[in-house]
Amino acid sequence: MKRILISSAVYCSVNAQVVGTMEIKEPIEGVCNQKGVYTLFPMLGGEQVRAVCPVSKEEILKRLNSEMSYFKDNPKYKGKAGVNIIINCKGEVAQCKMSPKTKDEELDKQILKVFNSLGEWKNGTLGGKAVDSVELFTFKIKKGVFYYAY
Repeated sequence: MKRILISSAVYCSVNAQVVGTMEIKEPIEGVCNQKGVYTLFPMLGGEQVRAVCPVSKEEILKRLNSEMSYFKDNPKYKGKAGVNIIINCKGEVAQCKMSPKTKDEELDKQILKVFNSLGEWKNGTLGGKAVDSVELFTFKIKKGVFYYAY
């Protein structure tokens, strides 16, 4: 199994725009530029537009809370979960993985199944150009119910 080390670096470009990039130690199949996977911050100015999920955050929660069988056997489960998604410059999911994992392989598998079935994204842009970008979704789980962790 390949291990991928991902870290974020935030820097200010020449035009005083805050831009975050991921450091990728091993190639990720499907990305357009292995050296340029961005964490986009449109609220900090500049020409950055985050990737857009094909369904709303509310719909994701609804699907997580209705489509997963894990909680039928574990109704009192409590914990945290995160999903890290890399969307390529074409709007395709290049990578979807747990970050952090829940400590239960079956639960992780079911969460990823929901996220991998969301459909095609609208790609992120930087300076008007389509780029590879990363989105992170974090959750709290209480008594088998998902909530966003902001």
